Amino acid sequence: MSRSTLKRSLIAETHPASIVSEAYRSLRTNIEFASRDEALKTIAVTSALPGEGKSTVAANIAVTYAQANRQVLVIDANMRKPAQHEIFGLSNAQGLSTALAKGNELDDIVKPTNIENLKVIPAGPVPPNPAELLESASMTKLLESSKERFDVVIIDTPSVNSYSEALVVASKSDGVVLVMKAGKLKNEMALKAKASLDYGHAKIIGAVLNHVARS
Repeated sequence: MSRSTLKRSLIAETHPASIVSEAYRSLRTNIEFASRDEALKTIAVTSALPGEGKSTVAANIAVTYAQANRQVLVIDANMRKPAQHEIFGLSNAQGLSTALAKGNELDDIVKPTNIENLKVIPAGPVPPNPAELLESASMTKLLESSKERFDVVIIDTPSVNSYSEALVVASKSDGVVLVMKAGKLKNEMALKAKASLDYGHAKIIGAVLNHVARS
């Protein structure tokens, strides 16, 4: 990913005074209001279909939490099509897949970024069995360790209507944000995604309509 693409992806960092960055901060505030009764420390960000911008949304939500002096961890759980290592300019040689397969400790895979208070676990090499790894006791243990070490854990998942592991991760998370691309997603696809999340007992705490044209 080019430097210019990186800058566009992390607009909450590069242009904090922009309208888009303010929208991300408002989203962070809405998530916090949704968790007034109980702390939501692990937040999965997903979409109904690929290409709706959920990885960019996840990264920018994380940046706004870091800017609010929270210790933030981004976990890329989209092992089939990872993006967070590109967004943050990190190596993907090791990450979540290698940790779950080999039983690595959290410190072995957490990568620092250029953004204060924000660290990332890249997805790692594509494994033959993403769903099995994410369903494992090792994943549950990793999430519990992450919650102890960080104030907020943002998890980038695959799209709900494409791969079963999205529901696996969503069900292990305290809350889910559903990202939808304006003008792309048909109502039935959005409803199917919501129904799947409800069936998996995932807690939907918000929805984001992405790529809305300015009037």
